[in-house]
Amino acid sequence: MPAVCLYFEVHQPFRLNRFSVFSIGERINPAGTYFNHELNEKVFEKVARKCYLPTNQLLLDLIERFNGRLKVSFSITGTFMEYCDAHMPEVMESFRDLVKTGCVDLISETYYHSLASLFDDLTEFEEQVKLHRDTIMSRFGFTPTVFRNTEAIYDNRIAKKVEELGFKGIITEGTEKVLQWRSPNYLYKPVSSGNLKVLLRNYKLSDDVAFRFSSVEWSEFPLTADKFASWVAGSEGDVVNIFMDYETFGEHQWPETGIFEFLRHFPQEVVEKHGLEFVTVGEAVNRFNPVGEIDVPFAISWADTERDVSTWLGNDMQVACFNELKEIGRMVKEKDKPELLKLWRLLQTSDHLYYLSTKGLADGTVHKYFSPYEHPYEGFINYMNILQDLKQRVMSE
Repeated sequence: MPAVCLYFEVHQPFRLNRFSVFSIGERINPAGTYFNHELNEKVFEKVARKCYLPTNQLLLDLIERFNGRLKVSFSITGTFMEYCDAHMPEVMESFRDLVKTGCVDLISETYYHSLASLFDDLTEFEEQVKLHRDTIMSRFGFTPTVFRNTEAIYDNRIAKKVEELGFKGIITEGTEKVLQWRSPNYLYKPVSSGNLKVLLRNYKLSDDVAFRFSSVEWSEFPLTADKFASWVAGSEGDVVNIFMDYETFGEHQWPETGIFEFLRHFPQEVVEKHGLEFVTVGEAVNRFNPVGEIDVPFAISWADTERDVSTWLGNDMQVACFNELKEIGRMVKEKDKPELLKLWRLLQTSDHLYYLSTKGLADGTVHKYFSPYEHPYEGFINYMNILQDLKQRVMSE
């Protein structure tokens, strides 16, 4: 029977202020005018009270109850950590308490949850990865051995760079585009690297919890802990990777749906009823050997039904903003201005391009749920105005 690997992404973006075209070039405290601090604080505190604090406490209780047999892994972005510092330090302290149990792995990623891995030059990507890794060490005394790129974006080039940076494992999506007939419940080896191991998300089982849990139209509704554990136990392979947004608990799936009771009872079903073992991502990489190679010449991700990068670069508006972002970056790197570099990196956060997606059907519904804009075109104008203002500021320095 397979081991169970639970991994959660913990992230909040710095959402943008409404920025008029007439404000471009005014140079009035750009750091303050680019970001909607009031909205950001309001959203963070709401999600902290609905998700981060209660879920962290529940996991801490469960780890103690099961004598360390429950194990989980987190990818905590740099922007999220800055939110904690500014608004609710107790949230960061609750994550520290979890790490201190020895049952929690922390995963490295890009500090700003950016799309730097899609730049032509991976220098910025490497700098953000090192910044995040150093931050995790300074805050938690933990050195990650496994890497998860922004939204699990992955291709051969990224895998090669991640191995050069010293990581033992990397996480991405277990899509049929790559696996074809093979199972995501094994580790694989990138065709472009030597010893790096790839952990693949079992997207069907992960999405059963993250997206379908409260759907009354779903044929398997209601999803109970014993039912889900039996699906996991009946899966082939070495390890079933259940990866999702941490906000699934209490925010995306409200407490009224029973999501916390599901989480409360799931470890008992896994450990005591089915005799399975939880592992962290680091333990999975150390324990299991690759069963084959994966060749990914094109970028994949865990986003949307296409599981590629079209969620951020799928229309002309997104491509135009992304190209402008890269151009500004080349200019910023020529200056020795930490403030400008910080602003540029905050504007790299993938969410800004995510809000500009014009996809329809189920993907469009999800995009609309997260977006602070009424329409993607509104987001495009706002984001591009800010990019143009930053560009003028950089040129004038």
